Amino acid sequence: MVQKAKELSPEQREELLSTLKARFEENMNRHKDLLWINVQANLDEHSEKLWSLNEMEITGGEPDVVSHDNMTGEYIFFDCSKESPKGRRSVCYDREALESRKKHKPENNAMDMANAIGIEMLTEEQYRELQELDNFDMKRRAGCRHLLTLENLVERCFVIDATRQFLSIIMVQIPIMVPEVFAVL
Repeated sequence: MVQKAKELSPEQREELLSTLKARFEENMNRHKDLLWINVQANLDEHSEKLWSLNEMEITGGEPDVVSHDNMTGEYIFFDCSKESPKGRRSVCYDREALESRKKHKPENNAMDMANAIGIEMLTEEQYRELQELDNFDMKRRAGCRHLLTLENLVERCFVIDATRQFLSIIMVQIPIMVPEVFAVL
């Protein structure tokens, strides 16, 4: 398997920055008090982050800045696509769940996909923050988002999937002992 270079060409870089800037300007409610010029300067300093953001775009995601960490200086991006991107549906939570599947085995798992592109899955708290910004994941059929779970929850054989229906956030603890449950519809 050939490893992709984790660097964008100048054309890819400019196209991505243009897309991110347009999304930033169209959705100012997601990042009040932040300025694009500062976000871009930070991305210019940390160009490896651009590769990860581009990979999110390739799989149908819509990364957007949602906050700034004053302690670290990092800008925090969440995937702000209205529904789970098609490129990230029908996956298991992690490798263990994937390997335990006997029937209807997906091609991949959410944890490995996130690690491969240098991002972290949202926690339940971050998912709730995302939902405060806009109405995401309104259609169960369009997929829900796997959320990063605490180790003790995983040890008890549960994974959290999240969707928003009927104006409330639904967190579902899915038993990972039942392999068929993992398909994200």
